Amino acid sequence: MKRLGLLLILLMLASQGLFAQDTLILKQESPAQTARIRNSHSPKTATWLALIPGAGQAYNHKYWKMPIVYAGFGVTTYFAITNGNDYHLYRDAYDYKMGIKTNVSQQAIEESAKYTEDNLITLRDYYRSNMELSWIITAAWYIVQIIDANVDAHFFYYDINEDLTLHVEPQWNTINFNKNLINGSNFGLSLILNF
Repeated sequence: MKRLGLLLILLMLASQGLFAQDTLILKQESPAQTARIRNSHSPKTATWLALIPGAGQAYNHKYWKMPIVYAGFGVTTYFAITNGNDYHLYRDAYDYKMGIKTNVSQQAIEESAKYTEDNLITLRDYYRSNMELSWIITAAWYIVQIIDANVDAHFFYYDINEDLTLHVEPQWNTINFNKNLINGSNFGLSLILNF
């Protein structure tokens, strides 16, 4: 577990260095190079590259997302494999206890002695459902990282002005209806967002 944490920290530090290098490269480009890159950056290419986990994020110059993608795959795969191992253990223990299978590991024999048949069925089904859920989440994470690469490629050249302003102004409205039934005023705030 400590190795996994150390690996994640190293990946994050490495991605920071890649992001800084990317910034330097983009600042050195001429306007002609920028126009060429602008025409060559394609969401379709980003989607195809995203079939290899993290490659779509690298194509979009979002290197900081790559450790997140790999960490997601690492965590979900770890839980899928761990739950799968426990499922196989309790399945073998149940089979041994019922006399279906005699060639099982020593750990399965010990577990079959600890639990009743009903408990072994419950444990087997619990770890099987967790294993299947973990593999489903892994597949969903794979699809999410492809969608992320595609959406990010669509917004690759989206320019947001640095001057985002919000103006808050008081507003005073006079209300007059027919035949002087209602005569009064209304006070409120007007919010104006410029971007």
